[in-house]
Amino acid sequence: MAVTAAAGALRAAVFLDKDGTLVEDVPYNVDPAKLRFTPGALEGLRMLDRAGFALVVVTDQPGLAMGRFTRADFARLEGALVQRLREEAGIELAGLHACPHAPGPNGTPRCLCHKPAPGLLKQAALAHRLDLAASWMVGDLLDDIEAGRRAGCGTVLLDVGSETAWRLSPLRTPDQRCPDLLEAARWITQAPHPQHEVHLAARSSVSAAYAQPAG
Repeated sequence: MAVTAAAGALRAAVFLDKDGTLVEDVPYNVDPAKLRFTPGALEGLRMLDRAGFALVVVTDQPGLAMGRFTRADFARLEGALVQRLREEAGIELAGLHACPHAPGPNGTPRCLCHKPAPGLLKQAALAHRLDLAASWMVGDLLDDIEAGRRAGCGTVLLDVGSETAWRLSPLRTPDQRCPDLLEAARWITQAPHPQHEVHLAARSSVSAAYAQPAG
């Protein structure tokens, strides 16, 4: 389904998790030489770009809070990623938004932006004039799916073996499961407009765990 928008209107987007979805997951990596795109990633991004979707990376980077690397280190990696997408696929990202916080001891976010909280997607929507209800979240973990649903988006899980806990609930159930980004792009471009009752509920009621950051 090609996306069209009148001048000044909100755009539909595809939000992409970074590690394990767009690029191979190398823990705490900030070395541009170790960036490897996942199978089908570049072809999938080209398809989504041609269909008119804004492409936005939303990524948790707890290594910043843990002192594994600096903001300057991550900025260099981000710059290399943007450049490689431009040179190798002719793709311009609409944005890259990163959560710099570490989760709590039990994995629960202590901020509004660490997935499964929806803050990164909402920040991106405000920054880039995106229509969350017409957008999609693609990731390799159910936390990505929950973040997408809480933001009001359609969701696609890359079933690549990254998810191990499988704590399922209505908010953690994807619209579709795909083996790679190319198949995800094919499904998204042919799928109907994402509309879910749970999305409407998620907009009006966010759990207290995600509504208030820890002091």
